[in-house]
Amino acid sequence: MVEELFVCPDGEFDRVDKILARSFPEISRSLIKRAIESKKVRKKGGLNLLPKSKVYPGEELIIDLSREETVPLNAKNLPLEVLFEDEDLLVINKTSGMVVHPGDGTKDDTLIHALLHYCPDELCPIGAPERPGIVHRLDKETSGVMVVAKSEKAYYSLVEQFSQRRTEKEYYALVSGVLPSSVGQIEQPIGRHPKNRVKMAVVSNGKPALTDWKVISRFSEPFSLAQVRIHTGRTHQIRVHFSFLGYPLAGDVNYGAKKNEAFSRVMLHARCLKFNHPVCGKKLTFSADLPSDFKAGLNFLSVK
Repeated sequence: MVEELFVCPDGEFDRVDKILARSFPEISRSLIKRAIESKKVRKKGGLNLLPKSKVYPGEELIIDLSREETVPLNAKNLPLEVLFEDEDLLVINKTSGMVVHPGDGTKDDTLIHALLHYCPDELCPIGAPERPGIVHRLDKETSGVMVVAKSEKAYYSLVEQFSQRRTEKEYYALVSGVLPSSVGQIEQPIGRHPKNRVKMAVVSNGKPALTDWKVISRFSEPFSLAQVRIHTGRTHQIRVHFSFLGYPLAGDVNYGAKKNEAFSRVMLHARCLKFNHPVCGKKLTFSADLPSDFKAGLNFLSVK
């Protein structure tokens, strides 16, 4: 424990998580939130606070914003396709089946383990303890382009670009059924499923989510290959939105797709990612071709 006295600055009356974030800009908001939820932020005198608790100018708090002690992760030599690298960032083409970072039930075969072997001591340490450099994620079964931060400047810049929707993300999705029009847009809020907490769903009290799509080709079985752009980054956004429309992604049995021998995973691929370089500001564009398993699924449909 590294406790210290914090006096709320003059003119500040707000939620404690927001005041601490403004007072300690070098500390990530996620770390501040975890510290509050772990009862490491309290009023002088003993009252623990919640992230939304209001504090007043001149109010004295006892805080501990030190990083949690963690068990070092072991690097592992796993296949890794690097699309671009410099001293600030790394762009990779993630394979389907690879989890991005450690969590409950994962082993030592995540993207983080592979990155620790590929560039030891180079990943930005900011962020959650087991997620060095991670500024966004792809689902385990989703393949395609991801960017990882190596410097702190890159980390904060990329997090801001994603949160402010200044990045451009394009996916290829194979959906069940024949989409009724050539182009479309889905604007429905997404939140936790009311009955199954490991799933997401379109819910009235969810966060805003916007998805655009354009049909690339249709198959007689029937399936449709769509080019998809997301303007928000909600968990499982593309999967949830197309399931809501009645066209779940091929292979996505968790969101309503029928089992099919041609699809061993959710048929979703992050084809293109655009963002500004966090240091020089140059617009960067990276793309990754469809992987072999995705192409095999399309070929299966083409010969039916």
